[in-house]
Amino acid sequence: MTSDSFPEVPAGPTIVALGGGHGLYATLGAARRVSSDVTAVVTVADDGGSSGRLRSELGVIPPGDLRMALAALAADTPEVQTWTATLQHRFGGTGALAGHSVGNLILAGLSEVMGGTVAALDEMGRVLGIHGRVLPMSPIALDIEADVVGLESDPRVSRCIRGQVAVATTPGKVRRVRLLPPDPPACPEAVAAIEQADLVLLGPGSWFSSVIPHVLVPELVQALMETRARKTLILNLVAEPGETTGFSAERHLHVLSQHAPELTVDDIIVDSASVPEGSERDYLHRAAQLLGAELTYADVADNGGATHHAGKLAAVLDRLAVPKERQTTPGRETTSWQ
Repeated sequence: MTSDSFPEVPAGPTIVALGGGHGLYATLGAARRVSSDVTAVVTVADDGGSSGRLRSELGVIPPGDLRMALAALAADTPEVQTWTATLQHRFGGTGALAGHSVGNLILAGLSEVMGGTVAALDEMGRVLGIHGRVLPMSPIALDIEADVVGLESDPRVSRCIRGQVAVATTPGKVRRVRLLPPDPPACPEAVAAIEQADLVLLGPGSWFSSVIPHVLVPELVQALMETRARKTLILNLVAEPGETTGFSAERHLHVLSQHAPELTVDDIIVDSASVPEGSERDYLHRAAQLLGAELTYADVADNGGATHHAGKLAAVLDRLAVPKERQTTPGRETTSWQ
């Protein structure tokens, strides 16, 4: 058994995880240890690298984050591991295929052959032995536009920048993001999955380009507000260079509330070491009140680093997935698991 292997888990709670990139990959690695019924809802605004090239040349939904979600949920058998490694493989060299991921090319081709992205993802999921699903958050490719300060000599002046890569790497401070086109459609299957879920997970990940976009799709945020699922927000371990440089944990919550003022969540998972005891936790508690959430502090970092440990995070999710009596007052008492 490899270090990334784990025993088969029985069908547990129906889990839906929203996000993109490496953050969603980490969440899915934890969620699949809790249940075999896991659906990933993935951002579709990437405009860089292999995904950006295929998006521009073929007009497809950027496949990179979708591919990573498929790999995160793939079965742990030797045959499937070969397929997973192939999907993740990138071509070298200097030719037309240089830098392209094999999986991105396969998804682009399958989408054309099968007449749609969702059908292609379901077929690739079948090949990879996935019990849940991987779905795009929208059936169309989206763009991210951000208001950024700190790029001009006058720090009060805001500049509008466009594109996920530009937003993720800006040296300025992101104040607000929007999706283009405005009010985009949601993937119907993603909406249905949220409505039928027992546990919905949001984050971690690039806050402005992988997490917040989900609450900017009207049908998705409406489903998040109406679902009877337990909703859990997983905070980043550290501020991300570019997008959230200098952001405290509290600031992450305020930004989410600003973009989706009517959204509430039940739980917020915070790595114990990332927010020291004292005033910072007091500030975070008050920010959690805006979302009606209970803070759960736990050791979820991988060797104290900047990535989440799948096993540690799974242990917390396993407890949160169990129904319990909940208080009705926003900002409930903090729980701590070590």
